[in-house]
Amino acid sequence: MWVILLLVAWAAAFLTCGRLCLAAAAAGQAPEPAPGGVRLRTLTLYEAAFLAGGPHRVTDLALVTMGRQHRLLLAHTGWATVVDPVGRDELERSVITAIGPEGQSPVPEVRTAHAAADAVRALADRLTAAGLAVPAPARTHMSAAVRQVRGACLLILVTGATAVLLARPGTDQGQVAAWFSLPLLLTGACLAIARIEIHPYTSWASPAGQELLGDLSGGLPRRRLLPSRAATGAAGDEAGLLTALAIKGRKALTDPELRSALAETLRDHRY
Repeated sequence: MWVILLLVAWAAAFLTCGRLCLAAAAAGQAPEPAPGGVRLRTLTLYEAAFLAGGPHRVTDLALVTMGRQHRLLLAHTGWATVVDPVGRDELERSVITAIGPEGQSPVPEVRTAHAAADAVRALADRLTAAGLAVPAPARTHMSAAVRQVRGACLLILVTGATAVLLARPGTDQGQVAAWFSLPLLLTGACLAIARIEIHPYTSWASPAGQELLGDLSGGLPRRRLLPSRAATGAAGDEAGLLTALAIKGRKALTDPELRSALAETLRDHRY
């Protein structure tokens, strides 16, 4: 009986690790920009936000930008209300559209709707073409492959424990466990290698994009980060707040009510 479970464990290990290798090979074949093109490129706040946190970070940046300019009301309860229905760029107009015709909507729903907007897809396509963002298919396939290898590890542990418990009397249970340690070692090593070599392809920014973001977050001159049109003319502290939000996300906000307004899910409130 335990031999059948061992075959299942090996099959899961080979299939999932093989898929991860294929996904890594496909991601490595993504076209690169022309030499020197990335280093000469400047970023807008929206571009930095996408590379650092994806479409949802772009939505948060747009919401906060409009809220700080009193064109949008962000309540600590997690609702966004339109004050000025005229957006100043395509991303702001798409946020207003995502909020809906009633002019009010929960922020989590706005994020979901805004992620599918044409303006966000155009931003992603532009960064992908520049070699700064990971192509969506590559990121999806890599993430799915890593999850499957993790699932295989869990399956091997379960089948191994079951095999040891169901081993016939007189069977060396230590030997049975040792056989199952081999596919577990394979999947564990595969995950360790993926963490080092493949992890960049499961994030939003490509290695080139991560290098650019690393330079920005490392305290290099901010001149490489151009403010978006929505933030043009803002004071230095305002630009710093928006830059921190774009690079680090909601945790960079010092206002607890603003962090609450941008929470992932709506919280229960009593009035």
